[in-house]
Amino acid sequence: MEETRVLNELRTRFPGAVRDALSLAGDDVLLVEREGFFRLAEALKAAPLDYALLLDLTCVDYLARSGCLEMVYTFLSLGRNHRLRVKITLPAGEARLPSLAPLWKNADWLEREVHEMFGVDFEGHPGLRPLLLYEGFEGHPLRKDYPLRRRQPLIPLREEP
Repeated sequence: MEETRVLNELRTRFPGAVRDALSLAGDDVLLVEREGFFRLAEALKAAPLDYALLLDLTCVDYLARSGCLEMVYTFLSLGRNHRLRVKITLPAGEARLPSLAPLWKNADWLEREVHEMFGVDFEGHPGLRPLLLYEGFEGHPLRKDYPLRRRQPLIPLREEP
């Protein structure tokens, strides 16, 4: 089976980075340590693996698990028609990862969204400026510890030219 071969290859090439590998509902899932993540991502992009597309990246807030966050990346290999999901657990207070924007251009906007909504810092990102919220917005609204009735500072209206 192709999926098992890919998981086994990644597990043997990156023994310190890959914590676990499993297949769920037709998708292969890698649980990866933060320290080896960027090297693994470079290998995914290059031949022979050739995961040319970063389909999505998002974050999940597990407040019940001591406030940790989990980053979830979904890659697609066009040659193999194969999806691979990569998950990285970020401990509470250490929400940072290397940026994948140098490898996949669409990571730029996806990382900006995760930074804005969850507060994950992406080291080496070309510019983590607001994408969905306005300058001066305080907090990260998709974090589970964000207060539901929090009031944001008012911003001055723009004057028309």
